[in-house]
Amino acid sequence: MKFEDRRFGFLYGPAEITRIASDDEKGWIVLGLKTAKTAVQIYVTKTGKVRVHTQGGHEWKEMSDGKAE
Repeated sequence: MKFEDRRFGFLYGPAEITRIASDDEKGWIVLGLKTAKTAVQIYVTKTGKVRVHTQGGHEWKEMSDGKAE
């Protein structure tokens, strides 16, 4: 499988992972995952909470009980 390191991410097989934005002071980061068929943005807070936004506008986020919404 093809692997290519890039300045703000990497290419691994059919997936491209990219750092979109971050804030060192507040401790959050937004990563992008892109394939030929779709793209998602993954937002991670300083405390480790995760929100995922899909290309169609759907948002997935973890609830306080650890289950997905």
